[in-house]
Amino acid sequence: MTTSSDKGDANLDRPLDTEGGGQSAGLPAGGKLEGNSYHPLGNPGVKHWQASYISRSGLDDRGNIFFAAVEMTRMPMAISDPNQPDNPLVFVNRAFLDLTGYREEEVVGRNCRFLQGEKTDPDTVAEIRAALQDHRAVAVDILNYKAGGTPFWNAFFTGPIFDENGRLLYWFASQIDITRRRFSEQSFRQAQKMEAIGQLTAGLAHDFNNLLQVITGNLELAEQYTQDNAMLALAIQSAQQAAERGGKLTQQLLTFARKQRLEPRQVSLNSLVVDFSEMLVRTLGEKVDLRLDLKPGLPACTVDPTHMEMALLNVLINARDAMPNGGKVTIGTAILQDRERSDAHRLPAGVYVMICVIDEGEGMPPEIVQRATEPFFTTKTPGTGLGLAMVHGFVQQSHGRLEIESQPGEGTTVRMIFPVATERMVPPTPSDGSSEDSATLQSASTILLVEDSDDVRQVTESYLKSLGYQVFSAASGEDALQLLDRQGPVDLLFTDVMMPGGINGLVLARRIRQRYPDIPILLATGYMDDLASQDVDVSMITLTKPYRQHELADRIATLLDRTPSVFGQRNLTE
Repeated sequence: MTTSSDKGDANLDRPLDTEGGGQSAGLPAGGKLEGNSYHPLGNPGVKHWQASYISRSGLDDRGNIFFAAVEMTRMPMAISDPNQPDNPLVFVNRAFLDLTGYREEEVVGRNCRFLQGEKTDPDTVAEIRAALQDHRAVAVDILNYKAGGTPFWNAFFTGPIFDENGRLLYWFASQIDITRRRFSEQSFRQAQKMEAIGQLTAGLAHDFNNLLQVITGNLELAEQYTQDNAMLALAIQSAQQAAERGGKLTQQLLTFARKQRLEPRQVSLNSLVVDFSEMLVRTLGEKVDLRLDLKPGLPACTVDPTHMEMALLNVLINARDAMPNGGKVTIGTAILQDRERSDAHRLPAGVYVMICVIDEGEGMPPEIVQRATEPFFTTKTPGTGLGLAMVHGFVQQSHGRLEIESQPGEGTTVRMIFPVATERMVPPTPSDGSSEDSATLQSASTILLVEDSDDVRQVTESYLKSLGYQVFSAASGEDALQLLDRQGPVDLLFTDVMMPGGINGLVLARRIRQRYPDIPILLATGYMDDLASQDVDVSMITLTKPYRQHELADRIATLLDRTPSVFGQRNLTE
């Protein structure tokens, strides 16, 4: 075993000038802590370690520098003595104290289990205990707690120190605070999970909307034959209302999945809140004291105003429900400049506007906050769990960020952050119109219907024929092109967007436009992702499944009125 020289022992009693002073004292095996009387380089513990295997050969009188370096390093370090009862800590450096928030006299002489807490994983503790029993090194990530009770994730390593005869002398431990890394990893996993759920949700919504189209369509057609049967008419109306609720549910799912088609425009959040506030007051009720704290001169942002209002309403309803006895709710707006846009927002550099809702409600623990935007997760008995999921989807699709801050008993703050508008956007707003007369005038027109679902195609064809149109149907884009090759042009193309094969509705529409530039085109879909991600011609009107017959009639009449029927009343079978 290496021993220190006489010169080294003399140097041990001389104070070492180090930045800040107050280095940690240690205890030799079997020693006791006596107040704060130990000097960092002149106590028996350091002498004992310098005379042990820890000092390593060649340190000699420079052993004091070795311990000073350990003291000054930014990595938290600790040494425990397994030869004493309960393996107490006998040395901790300043970084350990800074990380944990304890004072030296509070930790030296104690087993390090005082860092464990309520949510420390018992299996991880058992893994450390097994390594100690086997005298082997171990590295784990473990949830520890600081002196004030704040949890932190600790990349913990400990290993045994033996003398030259293989006798266990000490356990050395190092720690790294990896809380931010764990949070980033957790956020990334959550984002991946939400993206997977979103993709699944969007696909299911598309198929479900096709089913609803068949149900609502046949119910509406059947309703025409119930004039003499009031009970049957009521039953059909009830089923129709249920199907419409199902359609609204799928739209909520698509909003969460960020697959709905938005119509963004420059919006002043201040003006939107003021214009919407009267309805909000009525919705929230008398127990809620709604207050506005709006930043003057707030720049505009680019959002869909209707979806923005619905997002704000959803957040406010949650705030109201969190205050069963009433309370104050504040809607605030603010500008976030570059320097104020902290890394916590995780947004690209730029100027942002923020709208926030602050309530005085019950608040939420962290585990609830983490899941608050998951679809179908709710803490309210009558809730659907889609409110904040919809808000999250809308904000994300608007290139913004949703933040939720809450603690039990301290209320909740929900922030929606959007980029400041950079250019004016004027989206097309096709008129639904009251076009029954126009549809009648166009009743001899020919329509090419393209739909891959047999059931949807059948009910849509019945819709169109009952409106007086002449209908030619195709089950795919390829069939539709071949039909036009054989027969010639039509007055209107009505095609589903999502179709299997190489020619979907958008590809088909563009190819037909190349042949017949003036042909009106109506697009139908239950899944807006293709329309949201591709440049759709502004002259094309869309119809979202499930739709009613009068909606279809209005859209067709709008298109036929907008574009003169350059193809006349030609019959494709001529």
